[in-house]
Amino acid sequence: AWTSNSGRERTTALVYSVGWTQHSVGVQYIRAGAILQLLLGNMGRPGGGIMALRGHASIQGSTDIPTLFNILPGYLPMPMASEHSDLQAWIDSIRHPGAKGFWADAGAYGISLLKAYWGEAATADNDFCFDYLPKITGDHGTYRTVLDMIDGKVKGYFLLGQNPAVGSAHGRAQRLGMANLDWLVVRDLFEIESATFWKNSPEIATGEIVAEECGTEVFLMPAASHVEKEGTFTQTQRMLQWREKAVEPPGDCRSELWFLYHLGRLVRERLADSTQERDRPILDLTWDYLPADSEDEPSAEIVLKEINGYEIATGRPLSSFTEMKDDGSTIGGCWIYTGVFKDGVNQAARRKPGREQSWVAPEWGWVWPANRRILYNRASADPEGRPWSERKAYVWWDEDAGEWTGHDIPDFEKNKPPSYRPPEGSSGTEAIAGDDPFIMQGDGKGSLYVPQGLIDGPMPTHYEPVESPFRNPLYRQQANPTRKDYARRDNRMNPSPPEEHSEVFPYVFTTSRLTEHHTAGGMSRYLQYLSELQPEMFVEVSPELATERGLEHMGWCHVVTARSAVEGKVMVTDRLTPLRVEGRVVHQVWLPYHWGAGGMVSGDSANDLFGISLDPNVLIQESKVGTCDVQPGRRPSGPALLEYVAGYQHRAGVDDNHHAPIVTTGPGIASQSDDDPADDERSSS
Repeated sequence: AWTSNSGRERTTALVYSVGWTQHSVGVQYIRAGAILQLLLGNMGRPGGGIMALRGHASIQGSTDIPTLFNILPGYLPMPMASEHSDLQAWIDSIRHPGAKGFWADAGAYGISLLKAYWGEAATADNDFCFDYLPKITGDHGTYRTVLDMIDGKVKGYFLLGQNPAVGSAHGRAQRLGMANLDWLVVRDLFEIESATFWKNSPEIATGEIVAEECGTEVFLMPAASHVEKEGTFTQTQRMLQWREKAVEPPGDCRSELWFLYHLGRLVRERLADSTQERDRPILDLTWDYLPADSEDEPSAEIVLKEINGYEIATGRPLSSFTEMKDDGSTIGGCWIYTGVFKDGVNQAARRKPGREQSWVAPEWGWVWPANRRILYNRASADPEGRPWSERKAYVWWDEDAGEWTGHDIPDFEKNKPPSYRPPEGSSGTEAIAGDDPFIMQGDGKGSLYVPQGLIDGPMPTHYEPVESPFRNPLYRQQANPTRKDYARRDNRMNPSPPEEHSEVFPYVFTTSRLTEHHTAGGMSRYLQYLSELQPEMFVEVSPELATERGLEHMGWCHVVTARSAVEGKVMVTDRLTPLRVEGRVVHQVWLPYHWGAGGMVSGDSANDLFGISLDPNVLIQESKVGTCDVQPGRRPSGPALLEYVAGYQHRAGVDDNHHAPIVTTGPGIASQSDDDPADDERSSS
């Protein structure tokens, strides 16, 4: 169906969700989809492309202007302490001297960002305050951080709209980490488990956390909901839509903008008389987000204006990122968002009805970059600039006018003809030919083979999950050899073939969400109607597995891994069917992950079952597949739970340093016996 619906007259969109991403090979899954879409001619065309359905609203926005440790706004890489000693070294690492395409202007994007951060303090003489930027030294992701909490390396933590005690892999590690802090700030709509772990987590029952002895001081700050504050959502199609405040937040509830602005204000006031150089990055920040008519509530629109950018000399808002300069004369907080305040108008607030505009609806919200609704839309025309299909014509070359035109903003230099060929030695956009549609790539092409950018290889290939009941059928390498593992006593992994004792955990389990609940349950388990619709944790199994394990529909069962055991009511359905793989039957188990200790309805958290193993490129956890055992009845409680799980660990041969195998592919493998791949297994951390 995919191939038959792809061609000149038809296109297919590839739509995926976290079922692809949350794997130790998640990036390569998506990369495989991109390759197929390129080969089928579905990129840059209406009805084509790739769309990621995110877990909730504005996740696209939180990557564009990131909550991630390794990138800056607009996907500029965070500087590394070991490689970027000054501004020029950092910029050259992004654009490389002589680079082709729009990344050649990375200096303008980066310097405009530094000017947005530090304003008048950022000058050419001090590298535009580049030294003020924090530099990363390696893995600073959330999972590394929680393990550092356990090890006493992290003293304080902010949680803004997150509930890792329920929503993150290895829930026990999350809670033990938070219990080892000096202070924890939680901002949420309700008193979620990440604010109450010290008094009602499973570790209270096991004795691993003692409420009277827990030294973590928790500050629970009530948050405003999305209808109680103004601002933007950026959705998966890159569209910014402005939200008006509908009602005032109740009581002491405040927006994130209010909280962070006033936190910054108080810190700056406390440091005002400091003469220490270490305090200059805070004191020199631009921090003028209060409107003229308010002394309390900062303006989200003022923030959006700064994100858009403007000329310093005139105050004129920039209309495009091509207007950014690398001489310090422009400010811009996120280069890909430049244009969202074009002409001084909040473009994200536009809501022209569809009947009053074209089918592309360019005046509904604003899409980055440049209000372009489809990325790389030069690919909707053939190399000569003619639409591949008149029925699906989108942008094309107008020979008479000497420009690209169409239904959308062309993702190409407007006056560059299809016949243009770059001169020898050219760089930047001048080096992109007139028939090369992928203008952010150095050669203008869509790459099937990528020699750089991905840690785990230039082409996708098959690896088994970190925990699997089967050997990799293709070659000796069992799991992704470059995945991020944390081999430690509190992160034991179930054995997988060809390791011994993998039969201790014979079943495959996965987790997902329900319509009635939202992620970790912080916005649904506290609502009466939703709690009534889905009142308790359950474990879905097939009739065959129920028979094999003696499970009774609506009775109790528990699921066990090397990390923990969780219990729930049995739900026997034919939606799950046994699979026959490698000549034997394997059963699947499905669990929702919305429950925790709090709320109107409570239950065990499915994420307690997972260990921490991550995709090497983006450090997302493998939380869509693991191996387990299922037993009838309720799990043990209190210290008996720890003894019960330890018994499984012992039977599985899981020792203190155990982790799933990585098979080396270096010198020596070829000379070893091919008779038994198990003989060639090597472990590495």
